[in-house]
Amino acid sequence: MKLPHIASKADDPWHRIWYETTPRHLAGAGDARHVTQALRAAGWKNHGDPDFPHVVLASPDYQHALVLEPAPDSDGSWWRISSKDWHASFDGNTPAEIIAGFTDALLQLPPEAEPDIRPALQSAGWTCERDNRGNEYARHPDGITTLERRATSTSDSFVWTAAVALPTGLGSHERLWRAYFDDSTPRYLLAAFAATLTAPAPVFRGRHDVPHPSLVVQIGRGAVGDHLATAHEARLKAIRAAARKARRASAPTTPSALGTEAAVSPRRSR
Repeated sequence: MKLPHIASKADDPWHRIWYETTPRHLAGAGDARHVTQALRAAGWKNHGDPDFPHVVLASPDYQHALVLEPAPDSDGSWWRISSKDWHASFDGNTPAEIIAGFTDALLQLPPEAEPDIRPALQSAGWTCERDNRGNEYARHPDGITTLERRATSTSDSFVWTAAVALPTGLGSHERLWRAYFDDSTPRYLLAAFAATLTAPAPVFRGRHDVPHPSLVVQIGRGAVGDHLATAHEARLKAIRAAARKARRASAPTTPSALGTEAAVSPRRSR
């Protein structure tokens, strides 16, 4: 039976005109599959209810999980990523490419030494400060984007937040998006997030797919749907290959069948 064609954003990237959009941190959500399909390529399984609008992914060892549950308001925590030791969340308008910087790093082996987050920020023109309580503040040159590590009001524990807050002109602010990380989040994941947040490369969005068109520059580059699809497939292929390599490296070595037989079988006497 021939099924009717049903238009859907899942048909992207071929069925729309794309624009290079900068700066990336103001470009809006983008395509969630940039995150979810990469995790699936690395062997994460989807445990979501197909009749409920969410995605629930778990790593092969069940040490990490991602939940994507769209809410009526984009300033809610649509994305939640966690392990038994830490958790992070991202609002609905957080660009998928920036979230992917965090989740892609989660697929890699942790470095031997924890990296410093500040160099990536400072090289991108952010100002970084630290007070005598250990609070750290980094501000983008646009004045509306921040990354902070601050003590909570009830204890000496710290939390990390990245946020874009737009002034309303009435003395208040409208939050475009916010990311939250508890202080147990591995620093290499935070460093990967910061590096992707500050990357100058544009992201691709449709003309009407940005929450605040006046804050971004969009340049049309012609028909780029095939280019985007090819790049996405290459990304997934590389992640699959890296995951296979990691599994081979971590697999326990076992003696060969011949060696095992020789070890347990008594030698026949002539």
